[in-house]
Order: sequence, then C-alpha cells, then structure tokens
Amino acid sequence: MGFFDFIADMEAYRDHNQPVARLNARQAMIVQPFADEIRGARVLDLAAHDGRWSYALAGAGAAQVVGVEARQELIDIFPSFPDADLRARVELRCNDLYDEIDSEARKGVTYDVVAVYGILYHLMDHFRLFQALRKLGPKLVIVDSEFMRRPGPMIQLVKERTDNVLNAAPQIEGQKVAVKGVPSFKAMEVMAEVLDYRIDWVDWEAVPEGRRKGVMDYYRETDMRRGTCALRPL
Repeated sequence: MGFFDFIADMEAYRDHNQPVARLNARQAMIVQPFADEIRGARVLDLAAHDGRWSYALAGAGAAQVVGVEARQELIDIFPSFPDADLRARVELRCNDLYDEIDSEARKGVTYDVVAVYGILYHLMDHFRLFQALRKLGPKLVIVDSEFMRRPGPMIQLVKERTDNVLNAAPQIEGQKVAVKGVPSFKAMEVMAEVLDYRIDWVDWEAVPEGRRKGVMDYYRETDMRRGTCALRPL
C-alpha cells in the first residue's frame, strides 16, 4: 500500500503516465525522509497544483499546510481528495507565489518547513525565491527540481507552453509560451552557500533499480536530471 494509491480512482489523473507509481515513489523520497521535521510543523507548499503534496505533508504529520497555486482550476480538484481530516489541515490559496511570500513576510508570518516541489525549474528568479523565503524563518526548505548536469554554476533558459498545467503559468496576460530557467546542481549549491544554508542532497541512487517505476527522470544520463535537496540555515 502506498500513500497515493487513491489517485488511481481520481478522474483528474486518468490521462497521467503511471501517476500512482510515480507519486508513491516520490513521496517516499521527498516527504518521508523529513517526517520528523514535518511532524507538528507549519508548512508552506509552493506551486501546490491540486494540493497533492500539501495533502501528503499533512499525512506526514504537519499541523497546518498552506499551499499556494496560481491556477484556481487545479485548487478546485482538492475537495475530491479522500481524507477529510488531512484536508482540514490544508489551506490552498490562489496567488502568485512571490506575492504570497512577500505578503506573509510583511505580516511577520513564519513557517517551519517550506516545500519547493516541482516549481524551481519553471521559474526565472531562483535566487529571489530563496532570499524571500529566508524572511519566513524556515528551519527546513525541501527542493525537488530538474537540474542541469553541467559542472559549473549555470542556469539554462528554456521555453515552454503555458497551456499545460504542469508547465509555467503565464508571465504576462495572454502569454502562450513562457521562459524558464533550469539551474545546474552546482548553481543550487552556490545559492544555498551565499544564503547561509547547509545543503544536503537526497540519495536517489539508494532506490533499488526494481523500484524506480515512474521516476526515471531522477536517473537520466542526459543534460537534465531531477534531484532533491534539503536546505537548513547555518
């Protein structure tokens, strides 16, 4: 049994590729290893999509999860998630993630944990994001993203369509193609270093080959590979 087995019965996931295997495998690596720090915590989930990771963070014991998502039609899916007790610990807000972070900081709101799942490589201003998150005082920032495998600290610009809900949201009204920046692994380490974060990479190689169904993007030998890291303030 996996946490996300219920996804198989949801209409919103009918046309996704191996959604149950993928989400369960990722939950085991980007949520469960941090369960001790998530338990009882106030958590911010950026680019929360339909609330699936907010729900998983609540399932890991978070006291409260605030998810921020730019597309209201995705937020509208969340009430169909099955566990009412977990849903009750989640608040999804439709807003630009930078606007939400800045607003919370101005009000003096703090979070124990911030989840940056699947959004970093859809952005252009990565450093601003981590600099802004510093003001919320998190003890842990979990980043799961695509990264360039090139050896130096660089960010590669890539264009993608905005009509795919898994891609970047429009950056200007009516925009059909957005530009995003994909940082290298080394670029992530440099940003963490100058913001006084210790960075620890999750070892995806520890997953046995027979249990990698749906997550082969974490094992690509091409220029871009997905990876996960944890940032903790020094």
